[in-house]
Amino acid sequence: MLKILNKSLLPLFLSSSLPRFLFLFHHSSFITHHSLFHMALAFFFFINYNFPMMKKICLLIFLLCPFLLKGEIFLLKIDGPIETITEEYIADSFKEVKSARDAKLVIIQIDTPGGLDTSMRAIIKEILASPVPVAVYVSPRGARAGSAGFFITIAADIAAMAPGTNMGAAHPVLVSGTAIEDTMKEKVTNDAAAYARSLASTRNRNEDLSGKAVEESKSYTAEECLKNTLVEYIAEDIEHLLQQLEGKEIRMTNGKTFILKLKNEKTSTLTLSSRQIFLKTISNPTLALFLLAFGLIGLLIEFTHAGAIIPGVLGGISLLLAFLAFQILPINYVGLFLIILSIGFFIAEIKIQGFGAFGVGGIVSFVLGSMMLVNSPIPEMRPAMSMIIMLAVFFGAMFMFLTYKVIQAMKMKTATGVEGMTGETGEARTDITPSSGKVFVHGEWWNAVADEPIPEGSKVTVESMANFVLKVKKV
Repeated sequence: MLKILNKSLLPLFLSSSLPRFLFLFHHSSFITHHSLFHMALAFFFFINYNFPMMKKICLLIFLLCPFLLKGEIFLLKIDGPIETITEEYIADSFKEVKSARDAKLVIIQIDTPGGLDTSMRAIIKEILASPVPVAVYVSPRGARAGSAGFFITIAADIAAMAPGTNMGAAHPVLVSGTAIEDTMKEKVTNDAAAYARSLASTRNRNEDLSGKAVEESKSYTAEECLKNTLVEYIAEDIEHLLQQLEGKEIRMTNGKTFILKLKNEKTSTLTLSSRQIFLKTISNPTLALFLLAFGLIGLLIEFTHAGAIIPGVLGGISLLLAFLAFQILPINYVGLFLIILSIGFFIAEIKIQGFGAFGVGGIVSFVLGSMMLVNSPIPEMRPAMSMIIMLAVFFGAMFMFLTYKVIQAMKMKTATGVEGMTGETGEARTDITPSSGKVFVHGEWWNAVADEPIPEGSKVTVESMANFVLKVKKV
């Protein structure tokens, strides 16, 4: 009876369950209980069917099933200032986490001095809306979670730090980096402090120290954070953290409870996309400043040397990339206009004899504009002073050289016209009389006269010129 049942139903399962299983074999994240039911039935019929090779295949599949059913831990990394590209990366990563049916945990490894408030709040919203527990891990040794990083850490379901790390110093400042004054200072600080306490309260963390990190710019070591319940764990590395989390019960903000079973689970690192890596690279403030300066110089060379082509092409591309970076960075347009004005001064120095005045004005304008270009209180989000100084020295040296050449040219003797011929020496090619003769001067034959006869072959000096006839005398 069993053989009849096998032979009659086997084609049905070959056409339905086997293709389903093969699909699942390549896409193990889509395995569900419904799929497992089909797999079990398919395995039952295959193993009982009189087909030795199929028995071997089914046995192999049976042995692989435990590996296919493993869950997944997602690892995200925030390294550097928190801005719009970081925000986009975290949002994209959580979309992938939500689409994965076997996600067990999300770990965000963080090392940041802080960043933009809007990006920080967007990232925290993603953490709070996560379908699985989220652990924020300040790592490696020497890392920090400053300012915005502090808020992100205390917002997580699980907060952990590596030894030798710190977090805090979350006092708000204006994007220009200046201190906030009077009523506005009080309003912004109170808002940020209340947000920090709210996050800490949601996660049963120390509200008082969270508020002080904002109001008094307090910063805490890993040991202080663990002792005062700002974080739950201190771990040497990711593996050590996972060992500590094994079997722990995590209660989410939505009321769901997770018991973490992480042993031997697969860890998948979600990295920036190629587009995000490109945008993050060119949005480096120092590189953006270099692209802007290089682009303006390239266009300047093209305009003053029409037909050079390559400087114009490279300059145009660099300038467009710089403006793309400015769409990402918090730009101070006064600083941008000062840099453009400096290029105008440099052009004026070339076209007008300003004896260096326009050049000095251009250098001062460039340095001030570069320092004001990016509105950020975080040094990592501002152009490096070394780059600003290097470009200023380059422009200064270039225009000092041009000024020197102009002054040198003004001191040179006139090389053309009457003034250019006076004082030149040559050779008498015929006898020269007061009325006629020929001399060779400046690589040319000239008619010449002299007050006294000069024999052929004598060296002569030009005294003057009238009507294209040289008056010479014997040397």
